[in-house]
Amino acid sequence: MRWKDIPIHIIDFEGSIASGILEYGIVTLRGGAIVTTQTRLCRAVGRVRDEDAALHGLTAGLVARCEPFASAEEFARFARLRETGPLGAHFAHAENSLLKSAWPYPRQSPDFARGASGARAAAATIVDWGPWIDTGRLYAEIFPRLETCQLESLVRAFGLQAELDSLAATQCPEARRRYHAALYDALASALLLLSLGRRAEFSDMTVPWLLQMSTGNAQKRDALRQEEMF
Repeated sequence: MRWKDIPIHIIDFEGSIASGILEYGIVTLRGGAIVTTQTRLCRAVGRVRDEDAALHGLTAGLVARCEPFASAEEFARFARLRETGPLGAHFAHAENSLLKSAWPYPRQSPDFARGASGARAAAATIVDWGPWIDTGRLYAEIFPRLETCQLESLVRAFGLQAELDSLAATQCPEARRRYHAALYDALASALLLLSLGRRAEFSDMTVPWLLQMSTGNAQKRDALRQEEMF
């Protein structure tokens, strides 16, 4: 299953377990291009710490009139995303934790980590938001000499800042065209994956390979590889 053949949904959340998700950004890729984006602010369900607000620019007052994240409508949205393609993020542990804090499990969804084809692959399902395509882990594995895999540093190091700002000008709310804004960061992570796919040696990368390379846990990686073999 080549990476261009199915949707890949790159997600970023702003917020914390304490405050709940205050903003989400979603960038859907298909065919090696961005096809849709989505974003909105969400009402806090707990305390927004001053240090968090200073980082992402969102206060309880700013989002007070927004609908909270954990609604039936949003569950349907995110569950549908998971059914159609793997989820991705930059260092996805935070996104996975926040998503599970709202809903521990999605609906039954395809197991995109399996590399088999045909009826057997179509029948492979899992009830989990992951495994995730993680651009932070991917770049750390593929470019081990990088000093840091922090999102902004990678975007600048690989010459993607101008492209990111051009996209943000048309896709992001005017006040949210900055790092630590959900859709802006999701666009940055999406561009990192697209940039990898533009390289000749990675143009035919598969979804199972991306999922394998996105885990730093050797045992989990071996387990994913064995799933691909059988």
